[in-house]
Amino acid sequence: MMIFYKERLAYLAVPKTGTTSIEHALQHRASMILRDPPGLKHTNARRYERRFRALFEPGDLSPVETVAVFREPISWLSSWYRYRQRDILKGHPNSTFGLSFDQFVEAYLGETRPPYADLGSQGRFVTDDNGELLVQHLFQFEDLPIFVRFLENRLGEPVQLEKRNISAATPVNLSDELEQELRRAYPLDFQIHAALSEGPLSIG
Repeated sequence: MMIFYKERLAYLAVPKTGTTSIEHALQHRASMILRDPPGLKHTNARRYERRFRALFEPGDLSPVETVAVFREPISWLSSWYRYRQRDILKGHPNSTFGLSFDQFVEAYLGETRPPYADLGSQGRFVTDDNGELLVQHLFQFEDLPIFVRFLENRLGEPVQLEKRNISAATPVNLSDELEQELRRAYPLDFQIHAALSEGPLSIG
């Protein structure tokens, strides 16, 4: 999470949506950056509203607007899968080494997830407990230039994103049966991404 106090903007870092590149590009402008622990770095919209909003809105200052990036759900899971195949994780409970992508997604869909598949969901990250969008400005990961233009307008300077923390380019394939099961289990994630294909989402 990064706070731009003067610009009245809070960037909420949805995991696996280019957060390292975005942080590197904007860190010189941020008033505050939460990097560790991961639970704070990746503060979701509900936690931001409960624990942080009041900190940055003293007196009669205008509200801080939140912004985040959202990735196609299967691509999001494949990024986690590939990231956890790194050699450094071999033998660790979080490693996906030796597993197929189908096995990884099947574990993610299970009632009791093993550590390597113990992930949340993007839909939950950006919505309230009723499934309503809680982030004021939401952009599609697959069209980052639109997000960059938004940042440039808000910050008043060029923003250059460099590729960082990239997962290995391991081919992944998901069976049709598991894809349908995933869509049934996480309809909100797919609905939000489909809505973003028409352009950024904004509330308030």
